Amino acid sequence: MKYMIWLLVALVILVGGYIRLAPTDPDLWHVPPNGDVNRDMKGGVYRLVETGPEGLAQLDKIARVSPRTSVLAGSVDEGMITYVTRTKWIGFPDYTTVQQDGEILRIHGRLRFGRRDFDVNRHRVDGWLALF
Repeated sequence: MKYMIWLLVALVILVGGYIRLAPTDPDLWHVPPNGDVNRDMKGGVYRLVETGPEGLAQLDKIARVSPRTSVLAGSVDEGMITYVTRTKWIGFPDYTTVQQDGEILRIHGRLRFGRRDFDVNRHRVDGWLALF
């Protein structure tokens, strides 16, 4: 029984290490948001917001000061940015891609691991938008 407990502990450490250290390929995650309606999904959220042409610059300032959030790829000058936000304890990564499309800001927040995010992406994206 003692060996089973040590095996379980080792497995948890290995899985946690993989989640935190797994490489991220920007080509897979830094893609334009696709859709024409706001929607909440099991593993993420999609938002369209009329912000004017400076929406991406405003949201970038908000996202960059959010806890455990960093830029994966893109810039305001490019017109699209993908952020990585990690959970506090385990470090699960969530990806949020924001694209300026004329007067519209397209936002797609989604998880990387698992099938359901328990509305974490919805709360983060809607929280960012509430700060406009």
